[in-house]
Amino acid sequence: MKIMAVDYGDARTGIAFSDIRGILASPHSVIEESYAPKLADKIASLAESNKAELIVIGLPVNMDGSQGYRCEQCRALGDLVREKTDISVIFEDERMTTVIAHGMLSDNNVRGKKRKSQVDAVSASVILQSYLDKNK
Repeated sequence: MKIMAVDYGDARTGIAFSDIRGILASPHSVIEESYAPKLADKIASLAESNKAELIVIGLPVNMDGSQGYRCEQCRALGDLVREKTDISVIFEDERMTTVIAHGMLSDNNVRGKKRKSQVDAVSASVILQSYLDKNK
């Protein structure tokens, strides 16, 4: 099953996809859109064109486990995506994924503008890999 992951951000949203067997997550792209309905359209279009069967949206849970305003925004985006496609949408805890993504990019000597353009997609792949590993 091919799975899509979304790392929702205010200005940039990272996208990742799994392989067809649902074993390995890979960064795909970054969508630069801040208006949620248009973002949901772009996510739905990417999901359909890449034949995703499930969409996993990162949920920015606080370090103490509580959920704040940002989690509400992610859930609202999930609702918009559900309205635009018949693909199931679920949520995955994304604590520390951006830190992990920056570490991965540092390990690969990716710096400056190139890092900024890739970090959200890499974060999405970290979210997706976490989901895949938990659901083997």
